[in-house]
Amino acid sequence: MPTLFNMIGESGQLDSSEAEWLHHLVGDWNVLADISFSDLFLLLPSGDSYLIASHCRPATASTMEGNDVVGDLVWDELRDPVARAFSGERVEISVRSMCVTLVPVRHKRVLAVLGVFTAVRPDVTPDQVRSDYGSITESLLGMISRGEFPAEDAPSSFRHGTPRVPDGFVHLDADGVVLYASPNAVSAFHRLGVKEALSGQILAEKVTEAIADHSMVDETLAVVIMGRGTWTTEVESRGVVISLRAIQLLKNGTRQGAVLLSRDITELRRSERQLMTKDAMIREINHRVKNNLQTVSALLRLQSRRAQDPQAKASLDDAQRRIYTISMVHEALARTGADTLDFDDTLARLMRLAAGVAATGQSVSTVFEGSFGQVHAEEATALAVVLNELVTNAVEHGLAGRDGKVTVRARRNGDVLDIDVIDDGQGISEKDKGSGLGTQIVETMVKSDLLGHISWRPVPTGGTRVSLQCRIRNRE
Repeated sequence: MPTLFNMIGESGQLDSSEAEWLHHLVGDWNVLADISFSDLFLLLPSGDSYLIASHCRPATASTMEGNDVVGDLVWDELRDPVARAFSGERVEISVRSMCVTLVPVRHKRVLAVLGVFTAVRPDVTPDQVRSDYGSITESLLGMISRGEFPAEDAPSSFRHGTPRVPDGFVHLDADGVVLYASPNAVSAFHRLGVKEALSGQILAEKVTEAIADHSMVDETLAVVIMGRGTWTTEVESRGVVISLRAIQLLKNGTRQGAVLLSRDITELRRSERQLMTKDAMIREINHRVKNNLQTVSALLRLQSRRAQDPQAKASLDDAQRRIYTISMVHEALARTGADTLDFDDTLARLMRLAAGVAATGQSVSTVFEGSFGQVHAEEATALAVVLNELVTNAVEHGLAGRDGKVTVRARRNGDVLDIDVIDDGQGISEKDKGSGLGTQIVETMVKSDLLGHISWRPVPTGGTRVSLQCRIRNRE
């Protein structure tokens, strides 16, 4: 699949800083597409023709090209005009009932050509709107051809909710006076507390008056609202949150004015805060579950110490170990606040715990090979309990009081997980897999919770290999 990154790399004509400039331009050029009501194409050389490396459709008008043309060569009739643009000339032509403007994209030298494709349509926009949008389009095209757009110190990525032209558009002169404000922009500032008409007013003064005693103000607000920097900010007043983005209009380094985009993102930020609250709540729930399980585990351990019957004492110890294993999963989930965890870290602790508890005087080493990757919370609990039982069983019965080693190997392929638990102990026969509660727990969880199967078999060189294959939802 063709991408701008791949096509720049295949051309081999741009260094890393020049490639980054084109990526920055493509990340910021939707403003020009919206204001000019045009499709934008970034053109790069390709043999004796030119390649469409990127395409931006306007949000304010119908697109000129409904198909995905990225990676295609330009029309034959555009080759010579594009070549002239690559030589540094701005070219304007009519092609296939479209007005096409070809502008060299300069960053110390000409890197590419920007094609602006506009439909020949009846003039239905008001004179004021047409005049402002047309002058801003010319300013932005001139800045691109001089290497002044995009701004080098502007953010390279934008937060969710960053405004576009249809959300709200204000044209400021060099002194911060409003030359034109779209209806959506007027509505946004009205909700912020600016009641009077914006045209002819210094926007910064009106916004300052409106929010003086009711707002959370970012230090970049003054720069953005005056159009003195290409930056983004947010302002909150009376429960309303407005996202603002300023783009300076320059001519040979001199500021001529600015474009200020605005969007009411009150409901968007409210939803984000609710999600953050839910994430915090989930983390707190996992933390409390972990604490409660560890309390139960401690009570079982205390009860085990008081038990006189050896069989009852062993059963209580097993229950305490299983509950503590589950608490380890919730502890890891509480640390991250996510619904998945890196199971490799959890397994390392689990193996040390299981081997240490099961070992009775012998020296047992544990080895982990491979990777489990990210595992969903529900599957992580079942997987932890299963592996705890298998490692414990390998130490207690496989090694049976002897020094030895237990190895766990994991191989992840998408949502299929293959696991081997191997000990170098006395080994088992093909049919001797055990029939105790631990074995029943393992078989039940592997089949019902992990949707897999499990088998026991002897290792030819001595020992036992337990192999299981399960299906883990791929969250990576």
